[in-house]
Amino acid sequence: MVIAVDFDGTIVEHRFPKIGRELPFATLTLKKLHERGHRLILWTYRHGRPLEEAIKFCESKGVQFYAVNKNYPEEEYDENFSRKINADIYIDDRNLGGLPEWGIIFQIINKIADE
Repeated sequence: MVIAVDFDGTIVEHRFPKIGRELPFATLTLKKLHERGHRLILWTYRHGRPLEEAIKFCESKGVQFYAVNKNYPEEEYDENFSRKINADIYIDDRNLGGLPEWGIIFQIINKIADE
């Protein structure tokens, strides 16, 4: 599956433009989802230097993204198309109901993927 993941408030605590502390099990869960063959996209408001810092943070934790704020790495922004990422699942702290714990997120995604 393609999974779009927010950064601030989802992978780390909200401290924008700084990088907050990692939320428990966030990067471990993302690495396990990647190992299971899911395509991860970093989908964040950040751009420029704050975005680069977020990418470096994730890389330092061993998290690799298929693309960042794009549907695929080679994509170039075209104003004729929506900027929304085409994903099967969106993980974001601004979801209705808030962000579940990362262990629960992992269980939900595995259940969906196994169906």
